[in-house]
Amino acid sequence: MAEILQQPGLDGVIAAAKQAPGRGLPPVHLWNPAHCGEIDIVIRKDGGWVHEGSPIGREALVRLFSTILRKDPDGFHLVTPVEKLRITVEDAPFVAVRVDREGEALKFLTNVGDTVEAGPDNPIRVDMGADGAPRPYVHVRRGLEALISRPVFYELVEMADERATPDGAGLGVASNGAWFALGPAGASGL
Repeated sequence: MAEILQQPGLDGVIAAAKQAPGRGLPPVHLWNPAHCGEIDIVIRKDGGWVHEGSPIGREALVRLFSTILRKDPDGFHLVTPVEKLRITVEDAPFVAVRVDREGEALKFLTNVGDTVEAGPDNPIRVDMGADGAPRPYVHVRRGLEALISRPVFYELVEMADERATPDGAGLGVASNGAWFALGPAGASGL
């Protein structure tokens, strides 16, 4: 492990991430390394990961990086026990590519293989884009969100029911005891 901790940059991040204990997520929220720099990795709006201008084509590598991603007040970082490297995220770091209703829960699958059930701890929110189109998100973990892809959002709208809200009639979905507004009933984007 000592030789892994000495590797700089991307190689060190990969090596350290592979050393994460067990099959769960590494405890990046507990790691506060002194070294902090930047690495030329961009997560595009469509969920694609790019390193130095070239797409990262290995799905397993993207999934590995996603497990050591953390959002701090000053931005997004890949974090290991000894290194913290800032990256660029154009929108949300993940994309929700599937939704299933399982009993009272809406269960989402992301482009990096995470599954998350919407509810009080993992809310769904909808912002309106500059073009007036809805921009829906679901919380995945520790401040990291997934943009809900357009086909998945259409599925949510199909599942939606109408309720009275302080802003008038609204469409929304329920999951794990919480109701999430998707937008006003009869809105053109819904």
